[in-house]
Amino acid sequence: MRNILIIGAGRSSSSLISYLLEKSQEENLHITIGDLDTTHASALINGHKNASTILLDVFNEKERMEAVQNADVVISMLPARFHVEVAKDCVTYKKHMVTASYISDEMHALDKEVREKGLIFMNEIGLDPGIDHMSAMQVIDRIKEDNGKMVLFESFCGGLVAPESDTNLWNYKFTWNPRNVVLAGQGGASMFLQEGTYKYIPYHKLFRRTEFLTINGSGRFEAYANRDSLKYRSIYGLQDIKTMYRGTVRKVGFSRAWNVFVQLGMTDDSYTIQNSETMSYRDFTNLFLAYSPTDSVELKFRSYLKIDQDDLMWDKFLELDILVPLKK
Repeated sequence: MRNILIIGAGRSSSSLISYLLEKSQEENLHITIGDLDTTHASALINGHKNASTILLDVFNEKERMEAVQNADVVISMLPARFHVEVAKDCVTYKKHMVTASYISDEMHALDKEVREKGLIFMNEIGLDPGIDHMSAMQVIDRIKEDNGKMVLFESFCGGLVAPESDTNLWNYKFTWNPRNVVLAGQGGASMFLQEGTYKYIPYHKLFRRTEFLTINGSGRFEAYANRDSLKYRSIYGLQDIKTMYRGTVRKVGFSRAWNVFVQLGMTDDSYTIQNSETMSYRDFTNLFLAYSPTDSVELKFRSYLKIDQDDLMWDKFLELDILVPLKK
């Protein structure tokens, strides 16, 4: 029986765990889920005979190494910045590894040693990045097989809410780590190639440099540039392409509203706000607004961001309850 270790039982892991459990009998798999809190992990496996949970602190070197040694394949569902220590253990103990995250410089530095040991490290193998890569290569390979020549490549991907579950004004719901949603788009300028011209969008402009898409049968959407599209020219075998653009899809209006948080500085995690855990959402929001002895938080918010009271975007913020006086 092959042993698969899944590190992390967070929001993004549930579908993966369900899929592997479904395949465990015919593929002869045992699924071990390691997490700091085994309560949620135990609920996900629901007593399945081919699965078990272990208490695992990824920062505990002894626990982490022991868990990796007992596995054949390690799937890290940790936040991206924590993958590399697990990856080093996998190299040491000659274990295959899978992550859904973008390849970091630290992960890429292990490439030579991974290849020398005959290991398979699969990164960028989730939804985005992941399914977009596979569907893109399927199209590219088909065009090449038909002796076609590509002069333009654009792809769009994003986790969208199913119509029957689309129940809020943002037309969006958290289906992955909320912190990663808040930090999306950071880490440098988004870079792409358009008609032979290099384009760069800094983070503070990212959510206002959007384009519209009409998808047959589904309606109108918007998209913003997704990180560094340029590096995929060589990966996709499109070195001579004139346009190379990868975008993230959202419902129309999301980006304009999300940009408010960016402009206020509320998505910046480079500093710590003292006693923020004791604040109401209203007090926390007020931290980012100018002082006034008379104006309300609502008035300062709308005035600073130039949002009219009858603007639908204002309703989006009211729906979030970020202006309520009591702590939720």
